Amino acid sequence: MTAPVAPRKPVVDRLHGIDVTDPYRWLEDGDAAEVTAWVDAQNERTRTVLDSRADRARWHEQLVSLMQLPVVLAVELRDQQLFCLERPAGSEQFVLTVRSATDRSAAPVVLFDPASGTGDDTTAIDWFEPSHDGDLVAIGTSEGGTEESVLRVIDGTDGSTRAAVEIPNTRACSVAWEPDASGFAYTRYPEGDQYHRTVHSHRLGDDWHDDAVVWADHPDPQSWPDVSMSPDGRWLLVHVLVGWSRFDVHVLDRTIGTWTTIISGKQVTSQFEFAADGRSLVGVTTLDAPRGRIVRVELDDPTGPWTTLVEESDDVLSRLTVVGDELWAVATRRAVDRIVSFTGDGSRVGDVNDLGGGIVAVAGISGGRDAWDAFAVVDSFNAPTTVWRASTGAGAVSAAERWFPEPPPEGVVPALTVTQANDPSRDGTDIGMFLIHRVDVTPGADTPAILNGYGGFAISETPVWSPQIASWCAAGGTYAIAGLRGGLEEGEEWHHAGRRANKQNVFDDFHAGADWLVAEGLVDRRRLGIVGRSNGGLLVGVALTQRPDLCRAVVCGVPLLDMVRFPEFLIARLWTDEYGDPDVAEELAWLHAYSPYHHVVEGTDYPAVFLATAEGDSRVDPLHARKMAALLQWATASDPGRDDRPILLFQEGRAGHGVGKPVAKRADELADQLTFLGWQLRLGG
Repeated sequence: MTAPVAPRKPVVDRLHGIDVTDPYRWLEDGDAAEVTAWVDAQNERTRTVLDSRADRARWHEQLVSLMQLPVVLAVELRDQQLFCLERPAGSEQFVLTVRSATDRSAAPVVLFDPASGTGDDTTAIDWFEPSHDGDLVAIGTSEGGTEESVLRVIDGTDGSTRAAVEIPNTRACSVAWEPDASGFAYTRYPEGDQYHRTVHSHRLGDDWHDDAVVWADHPDPQSWPDVSMSPDGRWLLVHVLVGWSRFDVHVLDRTIGTWTTIISGKQVTSQFEFAADGRSLVGVTTLDAPRGRIVRVELDDPTGPWTTLVEESDDVLSRLTVVGDELWAVATRRAVDRIVSFTGDGSRVGDVNDLGGGIVAVAGISGGRDAWDAFAVVDSFNAPTTVWRASTGAGAVSAAERWFPEPPPEGVVPALTVTQANDPSRDGTDIGMFLIHRVDVTPGADTPAILNGYGGFAISETPVWSPQIASWCAAGGTYAIAGLRGGLEEGEEWHHAGRRANKQNVFDDFHAGADWLVAEGLVDRRRLGIVGRSNGGLLVGVALTQRPDLCRAVVCGVPLLDMVRFPEFLIARLWTDEYGDPDVAEELAWLHAYSPYHHVVEGTDYPAVFLATAEGDSRVDPLHARKMAALLQWATASDPGRDDRPILLFQEGRAGHGVGKPVAKRADELADQLTFLGWQLRLGG
């Protein structure tokens, strides 16, 4: 159980008049022999500790049984074909299929299985985009969890290669097909550059090295353009994410080669798509409406006034989709979604009902412009993600019908109770919380509980299918999810209340949620664990340093923890708009004030901590977890050689931030976390 020793080699930086000490700078170089040796020793220790627990095999078996259920991630409707990114029963990875959009009983055709012919389960589909007629599909794949996509073109009928093209550096690519599928506009990065994402034009059969640049007017190097094209090919629309609360929107009239700016330089979000007439744009904007309103922009006069079709209301509006000549949008209230439908002039048609339950999230909608059908990807805590079909027309919306997959066999998924509560934060702001447990469990002080949160980047914590949650609750525990400021649960103002100089609000919200669970008698603090990944890893890292008394155990996954140096690694400069930039004196002060790595205090009685990271993470460098593990192992008052409250680190190989991870690796990761939490929180004991 003794933790491998990490020598302290302090480096002191003088930043804006502040001396900042970094005792483990040497652990940043993941390729150095002394670092790999230390990581190997940490991994061996963690494996010894967790693999010796008698319940790990049970957790793994339960997780695999849930993760091998069929599940769908995304769908795109083209004509009468439904292109789907789905993981069939028993499959390790998501595959691309095409299904009938009219005959639910028709068997799907697998167009692309990323493991086929490679034998590598870490090869994954990152994204896909069918042409307008569905004849061709652009698809991006990567290996080892890197998300560094290579673009290929396949046949939309049988998956065969249709164009001998392999375009690299197409991470999270946006593709807009020409109407005749002769080519497409797309985004890619310059070779060796994590930033300067640029829009290019490719014609099938041409050498991609010669693809012309269509748009490269970056407000800053981190700007993130996405592209779409009108059905007739005349108009090219470029949305540019600048930071995390500003969208610039530009449109190109390709007949005359003239660009027009729809909106630029404002701290608002505005997402448009082409209306059914092809001569106007419709979209959701937070301009003068923090919860969103639906507007129309005439392309004949794109700089003219916008027409408001649907006024702002108590709902947070997002994901507008054109279905026939109607507008469907996701309306969110208290982090629960429903689909609302409007005519082209904004008159209310109605709600799409019966999406599998009352507490759901709509992960996506794809509709037909020449039809009246739409397909929604629907998530919930109670069952794997599913696709539902609904139709509209004649002034009404049909009740949705489940399209696929079929419900799991009875007894495989635990029956759960999901409720919502509010708890007051430090400043009195009400914070929403989901409470999830098995139907026959009454949470109390003796019920082990996990609190999870995120609180950033305008990402809402909505209902989501999670084998981890289902497994924990099946074993008798409670799972709580807090809708912290920094997300989008209550609109753009909620986001701004938890970013940059306001980031401490997020941490206060999370601390208050944990204290509320204890005060309400729903858990004893000694049986409370907290869990977070990525930005959520930062969240729990702050919690354990600001409030080491908050809980018994912490799972900190793929985390940001050194907030003084974070922009120097991988793609992290993308996030300076959300957190602040340490190169700016005022913003360094915000970051240094809560940076977990800089607030570990020697001799503190820290909770048990499990830091999980991955060597192939191309978003958050694993150095954060390495440095924090070394520092906590040195500082904690709990003897690192004891098995009651250890500080554990596991750096996984052939894995990344989490996207594209095969079932076997994901089951191992989650089994480790549940083993750790079950042990520390005395689940069943």
